[in-house]
Amino acid sequence: MVAAACEGATREGLENVEVRAVDALAVTSADMLAADGYLLATPANLGYMSGAMKHAFDTTYNDVIDVTCGRPFGALVHGESDTTGALLAITKIATGLRWQCVTEPVSVLGPVGDDHLAACAEAGAVVAASTLNL
Repeated sequence: MVAAACEGATREGLENVEVRAVDALAVTSADMLAADGYLLATPANLGYMSGAMKHAFDTTYNDVIDVTCGRPFGALVHGESDTTGALLAITKIATGLRWQCVTEPVSVLGPVGDDHLAACAEAGAVVAASTLNL
């Protein structure tokens, strides 16, 4: 899903957008501050975002809260039985950061199909394009 989103973010017309995929356990406040937009991807473990994603927010939130207001974001969530809690948590955190949701979240239950990958690519393109308007 992440690879498809990255491909979408580098479509024709988006050549001036630098795309970086950063593992949630490795993300730093500097990474968050340097980004013009965010596409958050996580598995839904027991219906909630991964501990790694929660860790990323926990370690960067206070450093970025007043600096990243209005930046575009989207979300990709994959779960086996439920993604509701993960999407709700991401939305609450992004709302607290005052980020702007620019694309419908991609929520996948069970196996990831071609239609899901196409939606991920589209989400990547929308977030990337949104950064050009900043």
